[in-house]
Amino acid sequence: MKFLDLARVQIRSGSGGNGCVSFRREKFIEFGGPNGGDGGRGGDVWAEAVEGLNTLIDFRYQQHFFAKNGQHGMGSQRTGKSGDDIVLHVPVGTEILEEDEETLVADLTRVGERVLLARGGNGGFGNLHFKTSTNQAPRHANPGQEGVERTVWLRLKLIADAGLVGLPNAGKSTFLSAVSNARPKIADYPFTTLHPNLGVVGVDGAEFVMADIPGLIEGAHEGRGLGDLFLGHVERCAVLLHLVDGTSETLVEDYRVILHELEAYGEVLSGKPRILALNKIDALDEEAVEDAAAALAEASGLKVHRLSGATGKGVQEVLRALRTEIRAERTEVQAEEADSAPWTP
Repeated sequence: MKFLDLARVQIRSGSGGNGCVSFRREKFIEFGGPNGGDGGRGGDVWAEAVEGLNTLIDFRYQQHFFAKNGQHGMGSQRTGKSGDDIVLHVPVGTEILEEDEETLVADLTRVGERVLLARGGNGGFGNLHFKTSTNQAPRHANPGQEGVERTVWLRLKLIADAGLVGLPNAGKSTFLSAVSNARPKIADYPFTTLHPNLGVVGVDGAEFVMADIPGLIEGAHEGRGLGDLFLGHVERCAVLLHLVDGTSETLVEDYRVILHELEAYGEVLSGKPRILALNKIDALDEEAVEDAAAALAEASGLKVHRLSGATGKGVQEVLRALRTEIRAERTEVQAEEADSAPWTP
């Protein structure tokens, strides 16, 4: 299935129906009086997060969503039918932005969350509504209220617990395929991964979701390469796993390139906990592995895990470290939510 994480849609709520000017006219009933009904209400436009979707590809083929107008009022005090609502079904993790692509309207992070994007217009009052003791035969009615038309952007940020970052060919896709049921494309050339992949990882009886994004290169935050398009997908992660290719002759520079790109993207990524791992140790002898790990530790000040996604060596230790960071972050978030929750007796 194709992947799409940004879509522009045009929406319009329904207009309300006009009120009716009508009088009761029946045989043997003199001065029947007004009986014009009110117009129906226009349909609303909603967005709702649903299960089973992980891309916005449906909005590539349909970009216009117009709710139904309300029907006009009719005689005999009949109110017009209200227009049907339109519901945009989006994946969990979708942000809704104004046309400027900056102003956040809503962030749908849970299944079932809904937001009203455009309210339908009210129906106009029929002449029955205007009958008074001094005006018993009103000959006017209100028009229906116009609907709301606007353009919004849908931007998907995947919901994952851990995110993989690194240069192209750092072994991220191989690692993801080794620890989960995900089957990303793997090849020996850069930029094999063209869109994010999600996998469910199990360790010590617990599960968490891991996201693999296309590799970053120097200048990614300025638009070079593909990674800058997808960095938003690791914004929601609790921890980042930074993989460094152990076979690279410039592994310290490789580490610093990714670190610089995360810092340039913004504090939301640079401030996240990071697990640093030296990958592809199966292609090195023990002395070379120790030298590479020592160089990385000196440059980063972090503990350097040693692993091989191809053989599985060291993978479980890295997964346990990730799980520890995820549990700590989620516990902190739950505590903050409990503190901010309104008091109830």
